Amino acid sequence: MSETPHSLHTALSLASSGVPVLPLRRGKVPFGNCRSCAKNACGGRPNMKSAGPCRCPGVCHAWAAATTDPAVITSAPWAAAWRQAVCVGYHPGGAGLTVVDLDNADAIAWARTALPATRTVSTTRGEHWIYRGNMGSSNAVRPGVDIKSTMSYARWLGPGTGTMTALPDAVRALIVKEPSSVRPARGAVAVPVPVGGVECHHRTPTYLARGIAMAEQRISEASSAVHTTVYRTFLAVLSTHGRCGCLTDAHVTRLFTAAQAKGESPRHCADAWTNARTALGM
Repeated sequence: MSETPHSLHTALSLASSGVPVLPLRRGKVPFGNCRSCAKNACGGRPNMKSAGPCRCPGVCHAWAAATTDPAVITSAPWAAAWRQAVCVGYHPGGAGLTVVDLDNADAIAWARTALPATRTVSTTRGEHWIYRGNMGSSNAVRPGVDIKSTMSYARWLGPGTGTMTALPDAVRALIVKEPSSVRPARGAVAVPVPVGGVECHHRTPTYLARGIAMAEQRISEASSAVHTTVYRTFLAVLSTHGRCGCLTDAHVTRLFTAAQAKGESPRHCADAWTNARTALGM
């Protein structure tokens, strides 16, 4: 009797805990579709609750093939793939998770000042920060940062360290695009005040100072899509600090000044700030 491949053993263990898995081949990419499924000729995605007409038993359709069913994972078509697999992939969104893929030291430094701490997993070049909760996926949301959740896959690199925390608004804000129709702001821009004057207990002055400095840097380093960068930066700052009363007029002025140095008008800054607050329900 042949020994069970290590990748298959890992996959079965993950699947038993509710994590949808799939084998990854050389290059750490999913196996290609079979001839019947090439170019989506089958009309659907296998092993998903909303699968459509496709009933391919093979490892087709990348992330959509990920499954927790041990009968599928150990079936003959999959067994052949596991023998060729170089590692195990998983579908974060299918497990109710979101992976913030930090690809270099600069990205990690940004995350440590801009995002709540959570479970981390070391990668070849950086870290995966894993949050409880799913969202849309998007690559290059900022330099060296990708979001992997629904309709995406990630490489399994171990359980990681630290306590997993709930998916914060600051991560969700990274993939939000500025509305195409901008409503002009009226009057002065007001800094949000917490309901009932609640004191901020979870953010230190140093944390806020670093967050504002990182936001200024992000805006000043934008080489393209300045409008979008300004909006997303405002959104991230507000989602992290806007509800606890930490922000002051001086902080907002610093952000507006950085944006105007990149060519943004005072009116556009005010509009972007207002739209960010509206998007967050503030």
